[in-house]
Amino acid sequence: MNAARGGTRSPAAGTPLANGCCWVEADGVHIDVRGLPPPEPMVAILALVQSMGDASTIIVHHERDPRMLYPELAELGWQAARIDGDPGEIRLRLTRMP
Repeated sequence: MNAARGGTRSPAAGTPLANGCCWVEADGVHIDVRGLPPPEPMVAILALVQSMGDASTIIVHHERDPRMLYPELAELGWQAARIDGDPGEIRLRLTRMP
């Protein structure tokens, strides 16, 4: 993430930072798991989801489609939708299921 995007690279309150980098922007809490070896991206994303409480949106920056993540999210009551990202990036918006 760079300053040109207008976000700050400070962690969200209570956000695990051991794996992945987290920050908050107007559209939600972002987590960048690019470059982490499997299964670290999934572990980091699920830890963030479980720490979110009532927060409604997480933006995931990934380098591949995390197909094994989707059923895990569903079990926790979350869903994923692919959104536009940088070239070569898979970007997902995670939200609680209605």
